Amino acid sequence: MFKDRIIMFLSIFSFINFLGCAQQDKDSIMTVQDLMKLMKDDSTLVILDVRTPAELVGPLGKIDNVINIPIQELESRIGELSEYKDKEIAVICRSGNRSNTGTKILRERGYKAKNVIGGMIEYRKQIN
Repeated sequence: MFKDRIIMFLSIFSFINFLGCAQQDKDSIMTVQDLMKLMKDDSTLVILDVRTPAELVGPLGKIDNVINIPIQELESRIGELSEYKDKEIAVICRSGNRSNTGTKILRERGYKAKNVIGGMIEYRKQIN
């Protein structure tokens, strides 16, 4: 019975996660591979990490030269990004959930933001 509940929970969780990803506009997402290519090719790329400062020194670390504004503070601190309004902004977090929210906030205000699918978890897999 316990096993059945776990399977049911995981099924529901997977379905909800799938719906969240499916609702993302293709113009507002990028893969980690896309990010890594842009990091090499586009010196004007802005990377916004919406994790907490403590997470930046955690096991996943951080990407050099990121701007860190935690998702909880993004709306109140969005003015700090005004100089980047005409540049592409890659928004990243641990797994892609908070950065999805951050991307929506930025795009609603006219920024050229894209959510990095898979976040730092996927980024670390790619560079290791």
